[in-house]
Amino acid sequence: MERVELTSARAANRSFLERVERQSGVQVEDCYQCGKCSAGCPLAFAMDYTPHQIMRMLQLGLGEEAMKSHTVWLCSGCETCVTRCPREVDVPRVMDVLRMEAKRAGVVKEKAVDIFYNLFLDSVRKNGRVHEMMLAAWFNLRSGQLFKDVLLAPVMFLKGKISPFPQKAAPDAVQRIFAKAQVWAGGEKH
Repeated sequence: MERVELTSARAANRSFLERVERQSGVQVEDCYQCGKCSAGCPLAFAMDYTPHQIMRMLQLGLGEEAMKSHTVWLCSGCETCVTRCPREVDVPRVMDVLRMEAKRAGVVKEKAVDIFYNLFLDSVRKNGRVHEMMLAAWFNLRSGQLFKDVLLAPVMFLKGKISPFPQKAAPDAVQRIFAKAQVWAGGEKH
C-alpha cells in the first residue's frame, strides 16, 4: 500500500462513505476497533484485511482500497462478527455494499466467488430456491473446471442429495424480493 495523506483522503472519500452508510444502513463510525469481529471470523485466515481493518479503512477515507481487497469477496455473510460486536455493527451488510461497488467499478478480485454469486442468485430468481445440480454444472463450465468433483455427482444423486429437476418455491414472492433488492441496490440488476 502506498503512502496516503489521511486528512485529504478522508475528505475526498466522504461521498463514498455516505453512499456505503446509506445503502448498508450501518454507521461506520460506530466501529471502535475492538477486533472481536476479526477474532471470530471463520474466514479471516484467508482474507488480505480482517473485517475490523476494512471498517478502519472506511473510517480513514480509504474506501477504494477497501473495495479492492479480497476480503469483501471472501466474507460469507455468516454474521458471526455481528453477534460478537458490542456495538452490533453489521459488517456483512457493509461487505455486501463494498462488493456491489467493486462490481460497478469493475474490480472483481475473486472471479470464482463472483461466478458463484451470480449463478446462485440466478437459480434462486428462476426457481425460488437453489438447484444444486445446475449450480454445480454451470459453475464448473464458467470457472473452467469442467470435471471438478464430477465423480461425486452419481453418489449424491443416488443418495437423493441432488436432483436433475429443480424444485420450485413461491416464485412470485421471490420475484418481489428481487425487485425490492434491485431498488435497494440502486436499480442495478445482479
